[in-house]
Amino acid sequence: MSSSPKRSRAHAEAKVIPATAGDIDERVHAFLDRPLAGEWPYLWLDATYLKQREGGRIVSVAAIIAVAANTEGRREIVGLHIGPSEAETFWSGFLKSLTRRGLRGVKLVISDAHEGLKAAIRRVFGAAWQRCRVHWMRNALAYVPKTQQSMVAAALRQAFLQPDRAQASQMLRHVADQLRQKWPKLAAFIDDSETDVLSYLDFPEQHRGKLHSTNPLERLNKEVKRRADVVGIFPNEAAIIRLIGAVLLEQNDEWQLQHRYMQVEVMAELAAAAATDPRQIPCAA
Repeated sequence: MSSSPKRSRAHAEAKVIPATAGDIDERVHAFLDRPLAGEWPYLWLDATYLKQREGGRIVSVAAIIAVAANTEGRREIVGLHIGPSEAETFWSGFLKSLTRRGLRGVKLVISDAHEGLKAAIRRVFGAAWQRCRVHWMRNALAYVPKTQQSMVAAALRQAFLQPDRAQASQMLRHVADQLRQKWPKLAAFIDDSETDVLSYLDFPEQHRGKLHSTNPLERLNKEVKRRADVVGIFPNEAAIIRLIGAVLLEQNDEWQLQHRYMQVEVMAELAAAAATDPRQIPCAA
């Protein structure tokens, strides 16, 4: 027997009732707090800065988004944290929360340079750190007059064209020595950051294009910023998590419908190399 028109109409109207803030919060928190299974060799971290009201003031807070790739070659958004991104206690607390949910096997963390992050990565994961190459280049060129930046950028890029870490390191040192007399601060910057910006070269060649920077998160970050700009100033942290978390949940669902992000065969080789010779690649504690 078919249902009555009144019942059908009521059923249709029920379908389009918008979700309440409570419904959204429940879904978002279930997503952000879900258990993480398996091993996750690569972890990308990126910060988006937002405005929030706090105690009658408007303050800038960092929304840290964590994306990881597992040994099946799949990438997932694994975390969101709000707070002051420069504090080591902030980073350690966030990374420990990921491990409590099951994130393990991390061998390389890719991010921009944040005060306290490097120490937190070493303490929590025992993993290597890759300083985002795009941001590194931007930082390096800040030491050079605009008229000379193209020339210096071309010289620095030669290092990133080398086939292995030893040759890339040699090239960077060569460039630093060439520029030392004219721009000593740039040379000192290269000396201090060379190890961190070349960490990705310790990993499989097939993966390097996605490991040298946070660029793989660019589209996700643009969508987060676009939605946040509509709000402008968030009334509290809960509002940030509700909005940004919903964006991340939507994007993560989309990623699961796509092809693998990295070759699973190469992931297997990475795991095998770590098992047979832990010194060959950076290995998590």
